[in-house]
Amino acid sequence: MRTAVRRFRDLAGCANCAGRAVLLGAALSLTGCAVLSPLPAWELVKGAGTATSTALATAAPAKASNTVHHGDAPVRAVCIEFNRNAPLPDLVPALQAELRGIGVASRVYEAGASVGPDDCEVWLRYAATVDWDTPPFGDTTRPYLSAASMSLQRSGGALLASSGYRVDDAGFGASKWATTRTKLAPVVRALIQGFE
Repeated sequence: MRTAVRRFRDLAGCANCAGRAVLLGAALSLTGCAVLSPLPAWELVKGAGTATSTALATAAPAKASNTVHHGDAPVRAVCIEFNRNAPLPDLVPALQAELRGIGVASRVYEAGASVGPDDCEVWLRYAATVDWDTPPFGDTTRPYLSAASMSLQRSGGALLASSGYRVDDAGFGASKWATTRTKLAPVVRALIQGFE
């Protein structure tokens, strides 16, 4: 046991060894039943898979890119033009949750809707690219947000701000499995506040 603890301490100090530390921690947290089971290696693999899935979901923070902000007065409410060409079910709810988190009210309208546009002083328009892949330790493909661009415009068409997101391919593509809200958070902050 001392050897395992010493190895854990050595690995914990190594920034590049985070994955090893997670695996070792998972191995140390196994119950006696798992250690004495006929397949202890399988128990370790299951524990490592859970730890890896959790790590990938929160990995690599997203960054806003190509941000342009014209420094206008803070926006308090926006109308979101729904884009049917961006078929990711959690995109608009994630966008609205982030807006609400920074104190901006939002309403969603169909593109070209005749109801509501007269009430809207500021419009948020977006485009998104959705790709499909199989997550690590997964067995089915699933969609993920790989890129997004957003703009804030006055009802007359004047651009207030624009920003975007693109999945980071570094780190074995771990950032692509972060939540849609995590990916959109810095873009929304950049649109509204001018910085992340």
